[in-house]
Amino acid sequence: MTRASYHISVELQQLISADQAYQYRIVPFKKEDNKTIFYSDITDIAGLTQELIVFLGYPLQIKYIETSILDRYLSTNYRKQSSENQTLAYTQDFLEKVLLTAKTIGSSDIHFEPFENSCRIRYRLDGKLKEQFRIPKGEYPAIINRIKNQANLDISQNRLPQDGRITVKTQHDEFDIRVSTLPSMNGESIVLRILSKDTSGIQLDKLGFTEEELKIYKEGVRNPNGIVLISGPTGSGKTTTLYATLKILNTVDTKILTIEDPIEYTLEGVMQIQLREDIGLDFETALKTFLRQDPDVIMVGEIRDVKTANMAIRAALTGHLVLSTIHTNSAWATISRLIDMGVPAHLIASTLNLSVAQRLVRKLCGYCKKEQLIKLDDFPSQFIVPKTLDKHYVEQGCDKCFHTGYSGRKAIYEILPVTKELSTHIKNNELQIDDYLYKYEIKQLSDQAIQLISDGETSINEVFSLLKNA
Repeated sequence: MTRASYHISVELQQLISADQAYQYRIVPFKKEDNKTIFYSDITDIAGLTQELIVFLGYPLQIKYIETSILDRYLSTNYRKQSSENQTLAYTQDFLEKVLLTAKTIGSSDIHFEPFENSCRIRYRLDGKLKEQFRIPKGEYPAIINRIKNQANLDISQNRLPQDGRITVKTQHDEFDIRVSTLPSMNGESIVLRILSKDTSGIQLDKLGFTEEELKIYKEGVRNPNGIVLISGPTGSGKTTTLYATLKILNTVDTKILTIEDPIEYTLEGVMQIQLREDIGLDFETALKTFLRQDPDVIMVGEIRDVKTANMAIRAALTGHLVLSTIHTNSAWATISRLIDMGVPAHLIASTLNLSVAQRLVRKLCGYCKKEQLIKLDDFPSQFIVPKTLDKHYVEQGCDKCFHTGYSGRKAIYEILPVTKELSTHIKNNELQIDDYLYKYEIKQLSDQAIQLISDGETSINEVFSLLKNA
């Protein structure tokens, strides 16, 4: 039996919850003659059938299946909640069920998407989307209006995008959800971003830095003034790195101000301001005001334009440490991007302490990864494969990793400190610095990716784009 054959449709999956599937040892397999056919490894088929007919309230039939095969069906289609979160049981309220399930299994985003005949709900887990529910088109508007009501949005406005926020409180947890609506041809699409208020697990030395990288990074952020920029695409962990940095800078004798969009974590002792472009509170305006608030450290959520970049440089020149993010592909590309924006090269050279690029890479499941010999066809055509690399591991899929082949993620970094020599290159607009990188053995993201492949921590498929851009 192939791996794909263990998957059942989302319409069938959502007939029961994960708790019910594991409790009763059942999996819905298909619908036949107005009855739902379930698989189970329970020997008392008659007793289980009677109990489920009463409990579920619709005609069904149970067929016996071996335990090993049922376990494969369960782990492939239902993500079991961790033991510490078992109290977050499903409720009769569908929206609450969706939210609490997402938080429990570690989803970062929930996507509500309408189509012509039905609507789907997907969770983002370890950076990848997975369909979790299918709902009838007729029930979709009520769910969307419930979300908009809780986020204090205008339910009568469905032709323009809206943004809001929901605070969810349970007996054991409290978290915020950022709400973004987008009109589409078949109705409003909504994305919910889960924002945790708990920063206890965010520690700089646990993010993935090597010992040498961490030393260089800490030296860069402990300067009393200057700029530290972290680059990478959306979802690469930039914000988490910034918050971990703020935690080590957050002392009783330091004033820290942040302007964020959104505020993802609450940090005690830090003055955090939410971006509100609709009323004129943008990054540039906030930075101007911050300079009159006598801060020591300023964190700007993102440098999006030359005005914000120039204000950040002005803040650094007047004796402040500025932390921010920018969307570029590498640490050196950040400097090139600032020059392309129109920021004077000599100002970049005199204020930039550190440029960091980072990515989040999925780790191979340690239980099922399979070793293979290296083939040149596995790599991008222009990539030069190291001679020392003769084998690699590929993803397979098992019960432990929900048949994805991966389990968890690891951050990798490219750290470029601005030394006097590099500062001279920047001032002279010398943008080709390959010799400099080689001379000082500065590891690029592609180098880090190859190391992960060599160590068997990730697959070539997972880091293919990093190798292609090398």
